[in-house]
Amino acid sequence: MSTAVVIEAPGEHRLVEHSPRPPAAGEAQVRVHAVGICGSDREVYQGNRPEGYVRYPLTPGHEWSGTVTEVGPGVPASLVGRKVVGEGFRNCQVCDRCHAGETTLCSAGYEETGFTQPGAMAATLTLPARLLHVLPDDCDLTAAALLEPAACIAAAAIKANALPGERVAVVGTGTLGMFAVQFLKAGSPSELLVVGTRNDREQLSRQYGATDFRTKDQELPDDFDVVIETAGSADAARTSAALLRRGGRLVLTGIPAPGADGLDPTDLVVRQLEVHTVFGAPPDAWAHTVRVFGAGLLDPVPLVTHELPLTEFSQAIELVGAGDPKVGKVLLRP
Repeated sequence: MSTAVVIEAPGEHRLVEHSPRPPAAGEAQVRVHAVGICGSDREVYQGNRPEGYVRYPLTPGHEWSGTVTEVGPGVPASLVGRKVVGEGFRNCQVCDRCHAGETTLCSAGYEETGFTQPGAMAATLTLPARLLHVLPDDCDLTAAALLEPAACIAAAAIKANALPGERVAVVGTGTLGMFAVQFLKAGSPSELLVVGTRNDREQLSRQYGATDFRTKDQELPDDFDVVIETAGSADAARTSAALLRRGGRLVLTGIPAPGADGLDPTDLVVRQLEVHTVFGAPPDAWAHTVRVFGAGLLDPVPLVTHELPLTEFSQAIELVGAGDPKVGKVLLRP
């Protein structure tokens, strides 16, 4: 029997028998290989995701990889058998922002796989085929399950537009921070500084290409060209801005709790800092991620510390929320 996780309401979940949904016109059905758990899945389980950004009962799972098993009318039959990942945002395709390629800003309202639409914590996932990105046939599908967070960072890297030889920095050493190091390293910086809170991430940061590692309470430079912030802590934005030279470029991706230290507008204006933000990944960032992954420039596997069967969902959620530094990315395998 194949199973699916269903969160009935905050704090309540059960394992149910999964019935694959045949793809309708324009859709594809994917056999799920692996699905990642992130902080937002824990929010869904605990019930503290913002109103309007979750709909119960729900099968969660927005970070996934798999193989196309069936396609509906109007979808190329050549997709069947291909390894894929898929975008989460279910954009309308006809509003002004969608036409500009900014699908994460779709004005039709929020819909996302694993939050308001059925997600990948099941044996199969049926979704619009236009959201799929095809992977190389020889790729590691377990590694590919991490391409959703990688795509969010690809969006940040595109906005940062770091040029070869520039001095770049990453603030935060979680999954997103480690992907930011890899994307920036691929652009041949002259220096790549990582700023975190835990010394135990130094080795992995350097493995991914960091030339320097410091904790945020150490003395930090103030002359970097580009900083990507991934920490989402109360003071991360300020720490990041302080690293920049005059006219430097800052990309914020972390979402701190309400009441975090704001950026000082006087400082931004006087130093003429360029500030960008990222929430989710539009199609160009996904396509960029798949290209970079296919070229062998991303190595997600060292970020995975736990792989559990789907039936151990409750244990996986506990691992993600325990705050244990030894817990990295947790994957579930249907």
